[in-house]
Amino acid sequence: MYIPTLNVALMLDSIPFLLSGLGYTLGISLAAFFIGNLLGVLTTILGFLPWLPVKLLVRFYLSFLRGTPALVLLFLLYFGLPYQLNAVTAAIICFSLTSSAFIGEIYRGSIAGVDSGQWDAAYALGNRFLPTIRYIVLPQAVRISIPALSNVAMDLVKGTSLAAMITVPDIFQKAKIIGGRTFDYLSMYILVALIYWLLCIVIGNIQHRLEKYFQKKYT
Repeated sequence: MYIPTLNVALMLDSIPFLLSGLGYTLGISLAAFFIGNLLGVLTTILGFLPWLPVKLLVRFYLSFLRGTPALVLLFLLYFGLPYQLNAVTAAIICFSLTSSAFIGEIYRGSIAGVDSGQWDAAYALGNRFLPTIRYIVLPQAVRISIPALSNVAMDLVKGTSLAAMITVPDIFQKAKIIGGRTFDYLSMYILVALIYWLLCIVIGNIQHRLEKYFQKKYT
């Protein structure tokens, strides 16, 4: 009977090879987070407009993407389209769309948390809707959104491991390669789990720094 054991020497020797895929993990995560924020802000603004067709379209967009597994959307973009997308491109599009739905809901809730007097004061000074939300309300909403946005960033970093299913050579794909070659999946998966954990610790530290920065700025 096969009894899996932890091969520390193999783990240490495999670190450089696994880290060679870190660029794909971070690159896809950063691109998806940036694009997801742009789409999230756009859907939030459109959701506040008094046009029923636009509101219904935004609600469908958010509901569909929040309710669809990222792996299903990833396979749809990579295998299901008549035109074959590059694997990295498909991954960026997939994670941008899925993250935008959650980010849009985060911004919507954060904007709702801004004091309504901010809107009234802006309108009293003659500002219209778009300048009010861009220069007055949204900056305050971003400050409120930092903890939730950090969670989305962590989920993106971890979620990019799904890109290995469509041959993106990220750190998880590298771990699978070594595991298949040495038949020591236990050591490789524990190692890659530790790497993802360290990445999330870095994101958590950035979150705390941003919170302190905005606390000093607005107090």
